[in-house]
Amino acid sequence: MRNRLTRGTATLVGLVLAGTGLGAVSAAPAAADSYDCPAGYFCGWSGEGATGSMWKTSKSVADLGGWDDRIRSYVNRTKVIACIYEDKDWSPWGGYFPQDPNSPGELTSSPTATTSSVKFVRTERECSQKAYPRWYAQTSPKAQGFGDMNGDRRADVLVRDDVGRLWFTPGNGTGRLVGSGFNGMNTLTRHGDFSRDGREDLIAREAATGKLWLYPGTGTGSLGSRRLLGSGGWNGMTKITAFGDLTGDARSDLLAVEKATGKLWLYPGTTTGRLGARKLIGSGGWNAMNALVGIGDVNGNGRADLYAREAATGKLWLYPGTTAGKLGARKPVGSGGWNAMANFISVGDFSGDGRPDLATVTNDRYVIDGYPGHLGWLVTYRGRDTGTLAAGERTDGEWWGLNGVG
Repeated sequence: MRNRLTRGTATLVGLVLAGTGLGAVSAAPAAADSYDCPAGYFCGWSGEGATGSMWKTSKSVADLGGWDDRIRSYVNRTKVIACIYEDKDWSPWGGYFPQDPNSPGELTSSPTATTSSVKFVRTERECSQKAYPRWYAQTSPKAQGFGDMNGDRRADVLVRDDVGRLWFTPGNGTGRLVGSGFNGMNTLTRHGDFSRDGREDLIAREAATGKLWLYPGTGTGSLGSRRLLGSGGWNGMTKITAFGDLTGDARSDLLAVEKATGKLWLYPGTTTGRLGARKLIGSGGWNAMNALVGIGDVNGNGRADLYAREAATGKLWLYPGTTAGKLGARKPVGSGGWNAMANFISVGDFSGDGRPDLATVTNDRYVIDGYPGHLGWLVTYRGRDTGTLAAGERTDGEWWGLNGVG
């Protein structure tokens, strides 16, 4: 169920958060107003305007029992989202409403009582599903050298949720938590091994300091202790992109555009797991691109290739890597409409044919049946041996409520 639909479906609000049952809920005398609800609790009243009997809880409740369909006003004084369901057992299908934490004195009322269960969650997605989306990938006939963090030849995706948790999704529809606190990073990018241990790593830029950090992969989908890759100044760069091997030395390289000049720089990987002295590979004009994608070697010449989206036209361009360690003349990949994509996911071959593929997540410009506003769709594109892409396929509409994927 899409969250924009459930918001309209669930008219009312409900009680308390979950735990093991009604033992977590306590009765209180008639309340004067919503200020009677203590911090850290979700409170519901039998009457409108915080009148009548009051219930309060700090844990989720799957079945309100005698208070089923009796709550006519409520307030959320916790620090998390309270999902208020019209059905028991936190079932979203009858409708739900995600209530953010309220300030003291705020209150929601309705003359009709329809609440049957309440659950506390960190993100709105978790009212109806997992914090991470479903990601599926076929086993590739060969190792791609990137996109596979656990070595099973299936492309993996890292997903950051709205509260900064990082989830590893290994391509079988499941996921697990591998990090937290990543909302302090304004760039997350990965493409191959930078630390020289044969495992794919994650690179992140810290927004507050402009520092560049390397989170080494462990070979299991998890991440090791971070180490400093760039001591500062990286806030002067944009579109920082882990790219693969352009220089031909079998080491992953990094690309970045200089904000002030629009120049494109290559930061080569080294034998020490650091970045070498940067090299100019684009003399200017790269500020006209609003996304860079390290797609892998799509034309079969052994060098990494680049996709770039042109902001003014929404066109997608292929810049082929050359044996000279530069980018060749660009070729069109997509004639337009790519500005309707919020995220590009380049994790190698997920269709199982051995060629790098591309996946995207739509923003609210995405059009279905002539109408825009369809954000949160996963659209997949199979790679062709010409370096172009087959027509996109909408595969899952539940990639909303995320804060970055890759």
